[in-house]
Amino acid sequence: MTAPSGTPSATEDCLDFRGLVRGFGRVPVLAGTSATVRRGELLRVTGANGSGKSTLLRCLAGLLRPQAGTIRLCEDGVELDVAARRRRVGYVAPDLAFYEALSAEENLAFFCRLRGVPTARAGELLALLGVPAVRAAGALSSGMRQRLRWAWALLHRPRLLLLDEPFQNLDAAGESAVRALLEEHLENGMAVVATPTSLELPRLAATIDLTAPAALRGAA
Repeated sequence: MTAPSGTPSATEDCLDFRGLVRGFGRVPVLAGTSATVRRGELLRVTGANGSGKSTLLRCLAGLLRPQAGTIRLCEDGVELDVAARRRRVGYVAPDLAFYEALSAEENLAFFCRLRGVPTARAGELLALLGVPAVRAAGALSSGMRQRLRWAWALLHRPRLLLLDEPFQNLDAAGESAVRALLEEHLENGMAVVATPTSLELPRLAATIDLTAPAALRGAA
């Protein structure tokens, strides 16, 4: 479960994780997972249901603490601590929810204020992704909610983008819009870790397969 990539130098700008172990109770999920993704690269994570794909992304995002192993994100030659790493992360996941009574624009404006980002950025992303700004988040279709998740993740122009099933529920127009933004951010030096199941991805650096034994599927 290790990507074929050399260990980076201590000051190289990249995401590097080594020997990650994470289980739930007595059920092991990640068992020594390692990989490196550099700026402008995309690391693809594959595996059966329950093999630990979402668990890996949550560990990288700082939402779960691995039971063993190291995660290192370096920026401009400096290794970031966990709090700084969280601030550099953009995260798209199926369980990401919004304030349903607020409009799409109001939701993003709120998070702009929390992150110290100009609120104009919210309108820019909503327009690029074709999300109706004044519609309540609770009234959005599943596809529009997914577009809104992308807008939320990209608000602060993250250095590291973590994508858990990023094209879920998107129609052709929505997929085209998010792919264009993904390409743009990769060209600007963002590192990406993604877990799509079948669709082709741009600028693929490597693939790691987390496929677990049948007895463990469904545990993550």
